[in-house]
Amino acid sequence: MHIIVDAHADIAYNMLKYGRDYTRSAHEIRNREAGGINVEDNEDATIGWPDYQRGQVAIVFSTLYAMPARWHKSKIDLQVYKTFDEAHKLYREQLLTYHRMTDSIPDKFRLIQSLRDLDLILDHWSNPNSDGGHPVGMVVLMEGAEGIRDFAELEEWYELGLRLIGPAWVGTRYSGGWREPGPLTKDGRGLLAAMADYNFILDLSHMDEKASLEALDIYQASIVATHGNCVSLLRGDESNRHFSDRVIEGIVERDGVIGVAVYNSYLKAGWLVGKNKREEVPLRYVADHIDHICQIAGDALHAGIGSDFDGGFGVQSVPPEIDTVADLQNLVSLLQERGYSEIDIANILGGNWIARLKRDLPK
Repeated sequence: MHIIVDAHADIAYNMLKYGRDYTRSAHEIRNREAGGINVEDNEDATIGWPDYQRGQVAIVFSTLYAMPARWHKSKIDLQVYKTFDEAHKLYREQLLTYHRMTDSIPDKFRLIQSLRDLDLILDHWSNPNSDGGHPVGMVVLMEGAEGIRDFAELEEWYELGLRLIGPAWVGTRYSGGWREPGPLTKDGRGLLAAMADYNFILDLSHMDEKASLEALDIYQASIVATHGNCVSLLRGDESNRHFSDRVIEGIVERDGVIGVAVYNSYLKAGWLVGKNKREEVPLRYVADHIDHICQIAGDALHAGIGSDFDGGFGVQSVPPEIDTVADLQNLVSLLQERGYSEIDIANILGGNWIARLKRDLPK
Protein backbone atom coordinates (compact mmCIF):
# COMPACT_ATOMS: atom_id res chain seq x y z
CA MET A 1 0.00 0.00 0.00
CA HIS A 2 0.99 3.60 -0.56
CA ILE A 3 1.69 5.98 2.31
CA ILE A 4 -1.21 8.38 2.84
CA VAL A 5 -1.00 11.94 4.15
CA ASP A 6 -4.35 13.34 5.29
CA ALA A 7 -4.12 17.12 5.31
CA HIS A 8 -7.07 17.81 7.59
CA ALA A 9 -8.52 16.20 10.73
CA ASP A 10 -10.09 17.97 13.72
CA ILE A 11 -8.52 15.67 16.29
CA ALA A 12 -8.11 17.96 19.33
CA TYR A 13 -11.52 19.55 18.75
CA ASN A 14 -13.19 16.14 18.89
CA MET A 15 -11.15 15.04 21.89
CA LEU A 16 -12.06 18.12 23.93
CA LYS A 17 -15.66 18.55 22.76
CA TYR A 18 -16.79 14.93 22.55
CA GLY A 19 -14.24 13.11 24.70
CA ARG A 20 -13.12 10.91 21.81
CA ASP A 21 -10.10 8.72 22.43
CA TYR A 22 -8.26 8.41 19.14
CA THR A 23 -5.96 5.70 20.40
CA ARG A 24 -9.04 3.51 19.85
CA SER A 25 -10.39 2.42 16.50
CA ALA A 26 -13.30 4.19 14.86
CA HIS A 27 -15.45 1.12 15.56
CA GLU A 28 -14.57 1.18 19.26
CA ILE A 29 -15.46 4.87 19.41
CA ARG A 30 -18.78 4.17 17.66
CA ASN A 31 -19.63 1.42 20.13
CA ARG A 32 -18.86 3.68 23.10
CA GLU A 33 -20.95 6.54 21.68
CA ALA A 34 -23.88 4.54 20.29
CA GLY A 35 -27.20 6.28 20.86
CA GLY A 36 -25.59 9.31 22.50
CA ILE A 37 -25.45 13.01 21.82
CA ASN A 38 -22.03 12.78 20.13
CA VAL A 39 -23.52 10.81 17.25
CA GLU A 40 -26.53 13.12 17.05
CA ASP A 41 -24.20 16.10 16.92
CA ASN A 42 -21.26 14.82 14.86
CA GLU A 43 -22.25 11.39 13.45
CA ASP A 44 -20.14 8.25 13.82
CA ALA A 45 -16.35 8.42 13.99
CA THR A 46 -14.23 7.59 10.95
CA ILE A 47 -10.73 7.89 12.42
CA GLY A 48 -8.61 6.23 15.09
CA TRP A 49 -5.01 5.10 15.50
CA PRO A 50 -5.69 1.45 14.50
CA ASP A 51 -7.41 2.69 11.34
CA TYR A 52 -4.43 4.88 10.50
CA GLN A 53 -2.28 1.77 10.81
CA ARG A 54 -4.48 -0.34 8.54
CA GLY A 55 -4.62 2.39 5.90
CA GLN A 56 -0.95 3.43 6.13
CA VAL A 57 -1.96 6.96 7.04
CA ALA A 58 1.42 8.11 8.27
CA ILE A 59 0.89 11.87 8.61
CA VAL A 60 -2.16 13.93 9.54
CA PHE A 61 -2.49 17.72 9.50
CA SER A 62 -4.07 18.09 12.94
CA THR A 63 -6.14 21.20 13.41
CA LEU A 64 -6.67 23.90 15.96
CA TYR A 65 -10.30 24.88 15.50
CA ALA A 66 -13.11 26.39 17.53
CA MET A 67 -16.59 27.56 16.56
CA PRO A 68 -17.54 31.27 16.49
CA ALA A 69 -20.58 31.66 18.75
CA ARG A 70 -22.66 33.27 16.01
CA TRP A 71 -22.55 29.99 14.06
CA HIS A 72 -22.90 27.68 17.06
CA LYS A 73 -25.80 25.23 16.65
CA SER A 74 -24.56 22.25 18.65
CA LYS A 75 -26.22 21.07 21.86
CA ILE A 76 -22.75 20.84 23.39
CA ASP A 77 -21.48 24.24 24.52
CA LEU A 78 -17.78 23.49 24.31
CA GLN A 79 -15.08 24.76 21.91
CA VAL A 80 -17.12 27.89 21.18
CA TYR A 81 -15.82 31.45 21.41
CA LYS A 82 -17.26 34.96 21.46
CA THR A 83 -14.07 37.01 21.80
CA PHE A 84 -10.52 36.83 20.48
CA ASP A 85 -9.31 36.11 24.01
CA GLU A 86 -11.66 33.13 24.22
CA ALA A 87 -10.51 31.91 20.81
CA HIS A 88 -6.88 32.21 21.88
CA LYS A 89 -7.52 30.21 25.03
CA LEU A 90 -9.32 27.41 23.17
CA TYR A 91 -6.76 27.16 20.37
CA ARG A 92 -3.84 27.18 22.78
CA GLU A 93 -5.40 24.42 24.88
CA GLN A 94 -5.87 22.32 21.75
CA LEU A 95 -2.21 22.78 20.83
CA LEU A 96 -1.15 21.85 24.35
CA THR A 97 -3.44 18.81 24.06
CA TYR A 98 -1.37 17.66 21.08
CA HIS A 99 1.80 18.15 23.11
CA ARG A 100 0.43 16.14 26.04
CA MET A 101 -0.79 13.47 23.65
CA THR A 102 2.51 13.08 21.82
CA ASP A 103 4.54 13.27 25.04
CA SER A 104 2.49 10.53 26.74
CA ILE A 105 2.02 8.13 23.80
CA PRO A 106 4.92 8.76 21.38
CA ASP A 107 4.56 5.21 20.11
CA LYS A 108 1.20 6.26 18.63
CA PHE A 109 1.41 9.99 17.85
CA ARG A 110 4.31 12.41 17.40
CA LEU A 111 4.46 16.07 16.49
CA ILE A 112 6.21 17.01 13.26
CA GLN A 113 7.85 20.40 13.69
CA SER A 114 11.02 19.97 11.64
CA LEU A 115 12.58 18.04 8.78
CA ARG A 116 14.22 15.76 11.31
CA ASP A 117 10.82 14.94 12.84
CA LEU A 118 9.42 14.23 9.37
CA ASP A 119 12.33 11.97 8.44
CA LEU A 120 11.99 9.99 11.67
CA ILE A 121 8.30 9.34 10.97
CA LEU A 122 8.94 8.32 7.37
CA ASP A 123 11.83 6.08 8.40
CA HIS A 124 9.61 4.36 10.94
CA TRP A 125 6.90 3.72 8.35
CA SER A 126 9.46 2.39 5.89
CA ASN A 127 10.12 -0.53 8.25
CA PRO A 128 7.28 -3.02 7.61
CA ASN A 129 8.38 -5.22 10.50
CA SER A 130 8.08 -2.59 13.20
CA ASP A 131 6.56 -4.19 16.29
CA GLY A 132 3.55 -2.44 17.77
CA GLY A 133 2.75 -0.32 14.73
CA HIS A 134 3.95 3.11 13.70
CA PRO A 135 3.57 6.57 15.23
CA VAL A 136 1.33 8.90 13.24
CA GLY A 137 3.00 12.24 12.55
CA MET A 138 0.93 15.31 13.41
CA VAL A 139 1.52 18.61 11.58
CA VAL A 140 -0.37 21.37 13.38
CA LEU A 141 -2.72 23.56 11.33
CA MET A 142 -4.72 26.52 12.66
CA GLU A 143 -8.12 26.74 10.97
CA GLY A 144 -9.49 30.24 11.40
CA ALA A 145 -6.89 32.63 12.79
CA GLU A 146 -8.89 34.45 15.45
CA GLY A 147 -6.82 32.67 18.07
CA ILE A 148 -4.03 35.06 17.03
CA ARG A 149 -4.83 38.26 18.91
CA ASP A 150 -1.67 40.10 17.95
CA PHE A 151 1.00 39.49 15.31
CA ALA A 152 3.66 39.39 18.06
CA GLU A 153 2.09 36.11 19.24
CA LEU A 154 3.19 34.34 16.05
CA GLU A 155 6.62 33.67 17.55
CA GLU A 156 5.11 31.74 20.46
CA TRP A 157 2.73 29.83 18.17
CA TYR A 158 5.67 28.86 15.96
CA GLU A 159 7.79 27.76 18.91
CA LEU A 160 4.90 25.60 20.11
CA GLY A 161 4.84 23.79 16.76
CA LEU A 162 2.20 25.54 14.63
CA ARG A 163 3.22 25.27 10.98
CA LEU A 164 0.16 26.14 8.85
CA ILE A 165 -2.39 28.93 9.27
CA GLY A 166 -5.73 29.34 7.52
CA PRO A 167 -6.97 32.90 8.18
CA ALA A 168 -10.65 32.04 7.70
CA TRP A 169 -13.34 29.53 8.60
CA VAL A 170 -16.34 31.76 8.22
CA GLY A 171 -15.38 35.41 7.85
CA THR A 172 -12.84 36.60 10.42
CA ARG A 173 -11.15 39.86 11.34
CA TYR A 174 -8.52 38.82 8.78
CA SER A 175 -10.41 37.55 5.77
CA GLY A 176 -13.71 36.97 4.07
CA GLY A 177 -14.62 33.33 4.42
CA TRP A 178 -17.19 30.61 4.05
CA ARG A 179 -20.75 32.00 4.31
CA GLU A 180 -19.33 35.48 4.97
CA PRO A 181 -17.61 36.59 1.75
CA GLY A 182 -15.17 39.41 1.33
CA PRO A 183 -11.53 40.29 0.65
CA LEU A 184 -8.54 40.31 2.94
CA THR A 185 -8.84 43.00 5.56
CA LYS A 186 -6.09 45.42 6.58
CA ASP A 187 -5.41 43.14 9.55
CA GLY A 188 -5.37 40.17 7.17
CA ARG A 189 -2.69 41.72 4.99
CA GLY A 190 -0.71 42.48 8.14
CA LEU A 191 -1.11 38.89 9.32
CA LEU A 192 0.22 37.51 6.03
CA ALA A 193 3.25 39.81 6.17
CA ALA A 194 3.99 38.69 9.73
CA MET A 195 3.42 35.00 8.88
CA ALA A 196 5.94 35.17 6.05
CA ASP A 197 8.64 36.22 8.53
CA TYR A 198 8.32 32.76 10.13
CA ASN A 199 7.74 30.86 6.88
CA PHE A 200 4.28 29.70 7.98
CA ILE A 201 2.46 27.81 5.24
CA LEU A 202 -0.70 29.69 4.25
CA ASP A 203 -3.86 27.57 3.90
CA LEU A 204 -6.48 29.07 1.57
CA SER A 205 -9.21 26.65 2.72
CA HIS A 206 -12.43 28.45 3.70
CA MET A 207 -11.16 31.80 2.37
CA ASP A 208 -13.45 33.66 0.01
CA GLU A 209 -12.23 33.79 -3.59
CA LYS A 210 -11.48 37.54 -3.39
CA ALA A 211 -9.28 36.99 -0.37
CA SER A 212 -7.62 33.91 -1.89
CA LEU A 213 -6.71 35.65 -5.13
CA GLU A 214 -5.18 38.60 -3.26
CA ALA A 215 -3.27 36.24 -0.97
CA LEU A 216 -1.88 34.40 -3.98
CA ASP A 217 -0.51 37.71 -5.22
CA ILE A 218 0.99 39.04 -2.02
CA TYR A 219 1.97 36.16 0.26
CA GLN A 220 5.73 35.64 0.22
CA ALA A 221 5.93 32.09 1.62
CA SER A 222 4.28 28.79 0.65
CA ILE A 223 0.58 28.46 -0.16
CA VAL A 224 -1.62 25.34 -0.09
CA ALA A 225 -5.29 24.45 0.26
CA THR A 226 -5.60 21.62 2.75
CA HIS A 227 -9.24 20.62 2.32
CA GLY A 228 -11.76 21.66 -0.29
CA ASN A 229 -13.13 20.71 -3.66
CA CYS A 230 -13.60 22.05 -7.18
CA VAL A 231 -16.51 24.44 -7.64
CA SER A 232 -16.66 23.73 -11.38
CA LEU A 233 -17.74 20.14 -10.56
CA LEU A 234 -20.47 21.39 -8.21
CA ARG A 235 -22.86 23.12 -10.57
CA GLY A 236 -25.72 24.67 -8.66
CA ASP A 237 -23.85 24.86 -5.36
CA GLU A 238 -24.01 28.49 -4.27
CA SER A 239 -21.46 28.10 -1.47
CA ASN A 240 -18.16 29.99 -1.59
CA ARG A 241 -16.59 27.07 0.31
CA HIS A 242 -15.03 25.48 -2.78
CA PHE A 243 -12.12 26.40 -5.05
CA SER A 244 -12.65 28.05 -8.40
CA ASP A 245 -10.42 27.07 -11.29
CA ARG A 246 -8.74 30.49 -10.95
CA VAL A 247 -7.76 29.71 -7.37
CA ILE A 248 -6.61 26.20 -8.29
CA GLU A 249 -4.48 27.63 -11.10
CA GLY A 250 -2.98 30.12 -8.67
CA ILE A 251 -2.09 27.42 -6.16
CA VAL A 252 -0.50 25.34 -8.92
CA GLU A 253 1.51 28.36 -10.10
CA ARG A 254 2.77 28.75 -6.52
CA ASP A 255 3.70 25.03 -6.49
CA GLY A 256 1.12 24.26 -3.81
CA VAL A 257 -1.12 21.26 -3.19
CA ILE A 258 -4.92 21.04 -2.97
CA GLY A 259 -6.34 18.41 -0.62
CA VAL A 260 -9.69 16.97 -1.72
CA ALA A 261 -12.28 16.64 1.07
CA VAL A 262 -14.17 13.36 1.41
CA TYR A 263 -17.57 14.72 2.45
CA ASN A 264 -20.65 14.06 0.38
CA SER A 265 -21.95 17.63 0.58
CA TYR A 266 -18.64 18.79 -0.90
CA LEU A 267 -18.68 16.12 -3.60
CA LYS A 268 -22.22 16.35 -4.99
CA ALA A 269 -24.22 19.58 -5.20
CA GLY A 270 -27.47 19.36 -3.29
CA TRP A 271 -26.53 16.43 -1.07
CA LEU A 272 -27.86 17.15 2.42
CA VAL A 273 -26.97 15.49 5.69
CA GLY A 274 -29.81 13.27 6.85
CA LYS A 275 -31.86 13.72 3.68
CA ASN A 276 -29.87 11.77 1.12
CA LYS A 277 -28.31 8.34 1.11
CA ARG A 278 -24.53 8.19 1.07
CA GLU A 279 -24.74 5.57 -1.69
CA GLU A 280 -25.67 8.46 -3.97
CA VAL A 281 -22.08 9.73 -3.77
CA PRO A 282 -19.69 6.91 -4.72
CA LEU A 283 -15.96 7.28 -4.13
CA ARG A 284 -15.40 8.00 -7.83
CA TYR A 285 -16.62 11.54 -7.06
CA VAL A 286 -13.44 12.02 -5.00
CA ALA A 287 -11.41 10.74 -7.95
CA ASP A 288 -13.26 13.24 -10.17
CA HIS A 289 -12.10 16.17 -8.06
CA ILE A 290 -8.54 14.83 -7.89
CA ASP A 291 -8.54 14.37 -11.65
CA HIS A 292 -9.88 17.89 -12.25
CA ILE A 293 -6.99 19.38 -10.26
CA CYS A 294 -4.52 17.22 -12.19
CA GLN A 295 -6.00 18.26 -15.53
CA ILE A 296 -5.64 21.94 -14.61
CA ALA A 297 -2.08 21.38 -13.41
CA GLY A 298 -1.08 19.19 -16.36
CA ASP A 299 0.47 16.70 -13.94
CA ALA A 300 -0.24 14.76 -10.75
CA LEU A 301 2.00 16.88 -8.51
CA HIS A 302 -0.56 19.25 -7.00
CA ALA A 303 -3.46 17.06 -5.85
CA GLY A 304 -3.73 15.38 -2.48
CA ILE A 305 -6.17 14.34 0.22
CA GLY A 306 -7.58 16.51 3.00
CA SER A 307 -10.40 14.31 4.19
CA ASP A 308 -11.90 16.63 6.85
CA PHE A 309 -12.98 13.43 8.62
CA ASP A 310 -14.88 13.92 11.88
CA GLY A 311 -15.14 17.61 10.99
CA GLY A 312 -18.84 17.98 11.74
CA PHE A 313 -19.78 14.78 9.93
CA GLY A 314 -19.08 11.07 10.14
CA VAL A 315 -19.49 7.78 8.34
CA GLN A 316 -23.12 8.60 7.50
CA SER A 317 -21.94 11.40 5.20
CA VAL A 318 -19.08 9.85 3.22
CA PRO A 319 -19.04 7.60 0.14
CA PRO A 320 -20.18 4.01 0.74
CA GLU A 321 -16.71 2.63 -0.03
CA ILE A 322 -15.45 4.42 3.09
CA ASP A 323 -16.03 2.88 6.52
CA THR A 324 -12.95 4.38 8.17
CA VAL A 325 -9.98 6.45 7.09
CA ALA A 326 -8.17 3.20 6.20
CA ASP A 327 -10.45 2.86 3.18
CA LEU A 328 -8.89 5.86 1.47
CA GLN A 329 -6.69 3.16 -0.07
CA ASN A 330 -9.73 2.33 -2.25
CA LEU A 331 -8.82 5.39 -4.30
CA VAL A 332 -5.90 3.46 -5.79
CA SER A 333 -7.99 1.32 -8.14
CA LEU A 334 -10.13 4.29 -9.19
CA LEU A 335 -7.05 6.29 -10.15
CA GLN A 336 -5.53 3.29 -11.93
CA GLU A 337 -8.69 3.02 -14.03
CA ARG A 338 -8.15 6.63 -15.13
CA GLY A 339 -4.64 5.86 -16.32
CA TYR A 340 -2.64 7.24 -13.41
CA SER A 341 0.72 5.54 -12.92
CA GLU A 342 1.87 4.07 -9.60
CA ILE A 343 4.17 7.06 -9.15
CA ASP A 344 1.28 9.45 -9.80
CA ILE A 345 -0.92 7.62 -7.29
CA ALA A 346 1.81 7.57 -4.66
CA ASN A 347 2.21 11.33 -5.10
CA ILE A 348 -1.52 12.01 -4.86
CA LEU A 349 -2.05 9.87 -1.77
CA GLY A 350 0.85 11.33 0.16
CA GLY A 351 3.98 12.15 -1.82
CA ASN A 352 2.89 15.64 -2.84
CA TRP A 353 2.25 16.72 0.75
CA ILE A 354 5.51 15.13 1.88
CA ALA A 355 7.42 17.01 -0.83
CA ARG A 356 5.99 20.34 0.37
CA LEU A 357 6.77 19.55 3.98
CA LYS A 358 10.34 18.70 3.03
CA ARG A 359 10.58 22.05 1.28
CA ASP A 360 8.94 24.17 3.98
CA LEU A 361 9.70 22.70 7.39
CA PRO A 362 12.73 24.00 9.31
CA LYS A 363 15.75 21.74 9.72
